[in-house]
Amino acid sequence: MTIEQIKKMMDACYLAKRVREMLPKLPQGVAPSYIQYLDVIQKLERQKGDVKVSDISDVLELPRPGVTRTVKEMEAKGYLRKTSSKEDGRITYITITEAGTGLSDKYDRKYYGELAPYFEEIPEKDAEITIRTLKKVYQIMSERRINLSCNADFTQGSIQKKLVSFMIPILGALILQAAYGAVDLLVVGRFGSTSGLSAVSTGSQILNLVTFVVTQLAMGITVLIARYIGEKRPQLIGSLIGGATLIFTVISVILFVIMVGFAHGLSVLMQAPAEAVELTSVYVRICGAGIFFIVAYNVLAAIFRGLGDSKSPLVFVAVACAINVVGDLVLVAGFHMDAAGAAIATVAAQAVSAIFAMVLLVKKNLPFQIKKEDFHFSSQCRRLLKVGFPLAMQEFLTQMSFLALCAFVNRLGLEASSGYGVACKIVNFAMLIPSSLMQSMASFVSQNVGAGNEKRAKKAMFTGIGIGLIIGCVVFVLVLLKGDVLTGLFTTDAAVVQKGFEYLKGFAPETIATAVLFSMVGYFNGHDKTLWVMTQGLMQTLLVRLPMAYYMSIQPDASLMKIGLAAPTATVFGIVLNVGFFLWCRKRKK
Repeated sequence: MTIEQIKKMMDACYLAKRVREMLPKLPQGVAPSYIQYLDVIQKLERQKGDVKVSDISDVLELPRPGVTRTVKEMEAKGYLRKTSSKEDGRITYITITEAGTGLSDKYDRKYYGELAPYFEEIPEKDAEITIRTLKKVYQIMSERRINLSCNADFTQGSIQKKLVSFMIPILGALILQAAYGAVDLLVVGRFGSTSGLSAVSTGSQILNLVTFVVTQLAMGITVLIARYIGEKRPQLIGSLIGGATLIFTVISVILFVIMVGFAHGLSVLMQAPAEAVELTSVYVRICGAGIFFIVAYNVLAAIFRGLGDSKSPLVFVAVACAINVVGDLVLVAGFHMDAAGAAIATVAAQAVSAIFAMVLLVKKNLPFQIKKEDFHFSSQCRRLLKVGFPLAMQEFLTQMSFLALCAFVNRLGLEASSGYGVACKIVNFAMLIPSSLMQSMASFVSQNVGAGNEKRAKKAMFTGIGIGLIIGCVVFVLVLLKGDVLTGLFTTDAAVVQKGFEYLKGFAPETIATAVLFSMVGYFNGHDKTLWVMTQGLMQTLLVRLPMAYYMSIQPDASLMKIGLAAPTATVFGIVLNVGFFLWCRKRKK
């Protein structure tokens, strides 16, 4: 077939879509797929009697998880009914209710019955050829869609190769994103004041809380997009993004009011040293004013990663990082604006990231369309919140524990506060590899679960653990033995360097433990087990990390090293919990 013929066929497919849109609108809440399911169930009942979800999946050639979800929706709306087999209670049959039969009859009579006389001039032979051709075109495009539009098909090929190739751009983007704060500290530490350094340290903890919570909530977008691609239902992505836009706009407004209006109170709550309270307030207020850009960037990055594209976020965050470096040098080193200059540079960089990401998304060849009517609070919003809210809540409470930890440390004085802030920047870098593994794992697993390939999803988790452990051991040695060199990159104050190194000694085992934990968390995220992820995270935080950190901070011989030990201890506890949950899930499936 020539290129011109392919173009004409694609145009014809578009016309077919236009024809479908000419039909009268379905009743409120009724999707076109409902009618298709009702027709299939009726045919199967006539052929074999009892109908199972697997039967519908086989006939429609759709992944079973997606079919199960649609059947559940139809059951909730009263069109279908589930009944258990009398011989085996584990087997569930699907039957059509009176409301479902009525809907099907109405559709046949009102929609197709009225069209029948007009279609008499089309020979049945031509109709059959058209049907077979369109089915073949759909099959071809379904098989090629991921390669053409999403850049990554995780359902086949080498797990290790595809996981690493997807992970590396994510890692690069995370490194550059972490560099925002690191550069702020580096420049302020070199050209600003000790109070400014403390302000950036404390203020960035608040900003990290906001950013990480938004990122985790946006993980719901990544998981669902990957799931819809695996299920071959990209038409749902448009409404997902539209609803997500409204949700995150509301969140941005709330964050703007809190961070701008209550910046001083937040600084005091964080127990910022008296000398640094005002500068901390300024830093938080400026970041709050630019929170719309910060939220927008993280949402757009989540969309790209859900599509299997981890390279584009790396590109626009690299540009933004360069702008942040230039901004810090000009405003802090040049104009001596201290912490305020660092905050302005960070916001400007995030603004460029968001704009650049939007431009790339518009120009990208997408497997879906975003329409005006997609921008409303729909069922996709509920699915997004169901997946993302537990992750966001867990991250919120985890970051609150870090803020509480920051407050514990601030009680030990200005040098301890600054040293802990510097150490946290190194910690952020050390955690980037497990974090990139977790994000990659969620997309990888979700796409395979959507395609019904659980075995491959499980192998991916163990592959991720192996990769993480190898790299984690290297990072552990570096942090434990050369932590003073690393902290010395951010400040020339010997006392601050020593305090930062002291914390890193206690924290160092965390670099190994998180390799296991984060791979498992990514696996569960990909399965929509986000409620469990939240639960185990809360147990780590409330039962181990916070109590241990507080206890260590109030001891007469309190040290940052002992406080730092709270992190790896909590993570080991989390690994035990997740291993237990994994084994329980396997036993339950059997």
